[in-house]
Amino acid sequence: MKSPHPYMRVMILLCVAISARTFFCQPTSKNAITQARALADAGKYSEAETVLRGAIQTDPSAADAHFLLGYVYFREQKPRESLAEFTVGARFRRPAADDFRVIASDYVLLGDYPDAEKWLSEVTSEKPDNPVDWYLLGRTQYNENHFEAAISSFERALALRPHYIEAENNLGLAWQGLNNSDRAMAAFRSAIDWQREDPKDAQPYLNMGGALVDQNHADEALPYLKVAAKLAPKNPKIHEELARAYEAESKLTQAQHELEVATSLAPNVSGLHFKLGRIYSREGLRDRAQQQFGICAKLDGTHSSTNTPNPYISK
Repeated sequence: MKSPHPYMRVMILLCVAISARTFFCQPTSKNAITQARALADAGKYSEAETVLRGAIQTDPSAADAHFLLGYVYFREQKPRESLAEFTVGARFRRPAADDFRVIASDYVLLGDYPDAEKWLSEVTSEKPDNPVDWYLLGRTQYNENHFEAAISSFERALALRPHYIEAENNLGLAWQGLNNSDRAMAAFRSAIDWQREDPKDAQPYLNMGGALVDQNHADEALPYLKVAAKLAPKNPKIHEELARAYEAESKLTQAQHELEVATSLAPNVSGLHFKLGRIYSREGLRDRAQQQFGICAKLDGTHSSTNTPNPYISK
C-alpha cells in the first residue's frame, strides 16, 4: 500500500539531518555567516536571509554565503530560490555532501525525483556510512517505482542501523511494489515487533492492516489498524483503511463512523466522500448518500485530490 504522501517523512528526516552548522565559513564573510547560522538555528530564517544577502552583496563570490542562503530558502520551502543559490555558489566551490542533501530535498519539493535521486546518490557516495541518507535515497527510488534499487538502499540503511523501523517498513512497501506480499508482510511485522513494547510509528501497523485486508483477512487486520489509529488519530488514511476493514466484515456502522472521521480530517478528498456515500447507500440512508455523492462530484469538478493524505506522525 503506497503512501499517498510519500515525502512527508522524507522532509521530516531532512530537517533533522540537515543543520545550518554543517556549512563552512570563508574568512571574507565569517562574521556574517556565523550570525546567519545562529539565526537559522533559531528558526529566524527571514533575518538570516537579510544577513546573507548583505554578505553576498559585499562579496558575491562567497560560496558559503550562497550555500547557507540556499539552506535557508529550503527551510522556507522555496526550492527554486534555494537551487538558484546553490548554482551560484557552485561557481566558486564544489558543494559538500550536506549541500547535496539540501539540493536533493529541493528537487523532492519540486517533484523532480530523478534529480533528487541523482544528488542523494552523490551524498551516499561521499558519506556511505550514514543510514538516513540511504533511507532517503530508498524513498526517492521507491517513489520512482524503482523498487529493486529501493530495496537495496533500505537494506544498506538497515545494515548500518539495525532495527531502523522506518527503513524496514519502507522495505516492506518496496517488496509490495514488486508484488511479493510474503516479504512485504514479513518486513511490516519486523517493524512492528521492534517497537512492540513502546509503539510510536503508526505506519507499519497501517501497512500491515492494509495488506491483510487486501488478502481478505479483515478480521486479522482490525487489531493492527486500531493500534495505528491510536498512535495517529488524525491520520485520515488510517480511518479510511479501518472503514475498508469494517465494510469487509459487514460492520457498516463502524465503517460509517471511520469514514465520517476521515472526511472531517481530509474534506477535499473526493474519494472519501464517494466511499462514505456508498456506505450510506448500503445502510438505506439515501439523502445522506446523495449529499456525499454531490460533494464528490463537485470536488471532482475542481480537480481536487482523490488520494487520501497519509501524514507521518511519530510520537
